[in-house]
Amino acid sequence: MSEEEFEDAVADGLDALPEELTRMMSNVVVLVEDEPPEGEEEILGLYEGIPLTERDSGWDAGALPDRILVFRGPTLRACETREEVVEEVAVTVVHEVGHHFGISDERLHELGWA
Repeated sequence: MSEEEFEDAVADGLDALPEELTRMMSNVVVLVEDEPPEGEEEILGLYEGIPLTERDSGWDAGALPDRILVFRGPTLRACETREEVVEEVAVTVVHEVGHHFGISDERLHELGWA
């Protein structure tokens, strides 16, 4: 899968989120990167930031956007078909957006968004 096709799959994953949810997302950017940080080679996505549930009234004074990173390399290595990649990217996007809303890994796993 090309970089452009992978980025399209991430965009499709975001587009599949309910509109009410995307309207509530605040100060967050979604990026595609080839590989995760060293020592994290197998993760497919990463949320970096302050979840909405932990922000206070003074939080946004000069705050950089939160980042949701989706990693192309490990995703492609974990999947055998294009369809699997598209499905895995969608799950990864939901999982990382869940962290933006303050949902823990444990709860996301319970909900089937592992």
